[in-house]
Amino acid sequence: MGAIVAIVGRPNVGKSTFFNRLTETKKAIVDEQSGVTRDRHYGKVDWNGKEFSVIDTGGYVADSEDVWDREIRKQVKIAMEEAHVLVFMLDVTTGITDLDDQVADMLRKSNKKVMVVANKVDNHERELDAVEFYNLGLGDVHNISSANGSGTGDLLDELVKALPEDVGLEEDLEGLPRIAVVGKPNAGKSSLINALLNNERNIVTDVAGTTRDTLHTRYTSFGKDFYLIDTAGLRKKTKIDDDVEFYSSIRSIKAIENSDVCMLMLDAEEGLQAQDLKIFQIIQTNKRGLVILVNKWDLIEKETNTMKEFEEKIREKIAPFTDVPIIFTSALTKQRVLKALEVALEVYDNRIQKIPTKQLNDVLLPYIDNTPPPALKGKYIKIKFINQLPTHAPTFAFYCNLPQYIREPYKRFLENRLRENFNFTGVPISVFLRKK
Repeated sequence: MGAIVAIVGRPNVGKSTFFNRLTETKKAIVDEQSGVTRDRHYGKVDWNGKEFSVIDTGGYVADSEDVWDREIRKQVKIAMEEAHVLVFMLDVTTGITDLDDQVADMLRKSNKKVMVVANKVDNHERELDAVEFYNLGLGDVHNISSANGSGTGDLLDELVKALPEDVGLEEDLEGLPRIAVVGKPNAGKSSLINALLNNERNIVTDVAGTTRDTLHTRYTSFGKDFYLIDTAGLRKKTKIDDDVEFYSSIRSIKAIENSDVCMLMLDAEEGLQAQDLKIFQIIQTNKRGLVILVNKWDLIEKETNTMKEFEEKIREKIAPFTDVPIIFTSALTKQRVLKALEVALEVYDNRIQKIPTKQLNDVLLPYIDNTPPPALKGKYIKIKFINQLPTHAPTFAFYCNLPQYIREPYKRFLENRLRENFNFTGVPISVFLRKK
């Protein structure tokens, strides 16, 4: 866990199509400015039990003075620096271009594992054309078609072999809860850490994380014992530009993957913005516990319903996962700082709880009997048994006669009944239907 793969290459070689196939989604985070689309995608891949994160970068253009090309170059270099394996995407229909040569020169200097991928190879003739890419001197060429999926399975087999086995924490940190403070630059992450650590004297062992700028700090005050994970290097107080935000997201991925619960910090003066939602989605994808902290609350002019209205706007934007604690804090005045920690530890307890199978069935089967799954094609669906699977995040299997006929709305119904009867506040839940 924690390995990162970056997809790089010149524009229009099929990087985003490949990304969508790997992550089994067509969701993309896209900025449109001055007629230029710059894709910045972050996703999770599970191949034969091996998990890794994948980053789709914008098309690399080395010598262009266009302002967006310059920004994309920065982002590509950051992604390359953070990644463990680089996938160099090429277009077999055009062969090697000058832009491909420029990307190849950059990759040779990276000292990272590079996998050369010839895309759009969907017939025998193009397989022969792909041999040209051996001239780049970057090793074997893997032929795929990201549009129809041919060759991607073999590529993924080789890719997971190239990923490091020991990415993540070098030790289990004594089995203590790991709480990550994440958020975009200037949201107040470091101020929160300092508000906790500078005031307390019983701290404190610094454990070097595996990533260059992540610190795990032992917190042992007020009867609590856990690790705080802070992403250093994100303490800019100047105007945030694109490459810093991109850097923030990559760092957040690493912090999130090494955590049990994430405290997502928002700037109260800005509200929940696109960059915050990106990080929120990463937390959901990784099935980590979540507490949202609205920081700098002391700077907001308040009326009777200010807090309630602010909270409603946040929940509207993060729907459908709205069962999340929202705490209004000020790292500067230390307002509700300890409350935030208490709630984060409650979410940790929610995440690790194991519900006895008998209790699950006694509580949930009456709801299911009263509101059974809708019949489909004249076939009636009967859920007979429920149990919690032995996974790190809460995962429940519902065993029935025709699992393939149960649709997403009914899965949400099952999740809502779980949340109503058991405390999973702040924790993503996975619901699976299995054949009985």
